[in-house]
Amino acid sequence: MIGYNRGDVVLVSFVFSNERGIKRRPAMILSADRYHQKRQESIVAAITSNVSRLLIGDHRMKDWRECGLLYPSAVTGIIRTVKQDMISRKLGTVSANDLRGVQRKLREILEL
Repeated sequence: MIGYNRGDVVLVSFVFSNERGIKRRPAMILSADRYHQKRQESIVAAITSNVSRLLIGDHRMKDWRECGLLYPSAVTGIIRTVKQDMISRKLGTVSANDLRGVQRKLREILEL
């Protein structure tokens, strides 16, 4: 992997669902470093600044400024696998507290 680790907040070039465009959006790396050793993909969770409508699996970040985000944000329950070359750059790293919150939400939505 190109220097990204679990918990990093990165900019990802997401393809629109109709596959007619691309928009860069923040996401959090969910996959472990061991996963990245032989793969060209990363597993990420989308991040949104729409914190007024949290759904199941969404974690409202307490330390959003510290990880390089511009607005109050939530790590969503929207999980995607992306090619590593779709990652533009690292913005920061989530706090240990927020990482624990995201892990709780992942266990909830995946019933782990």
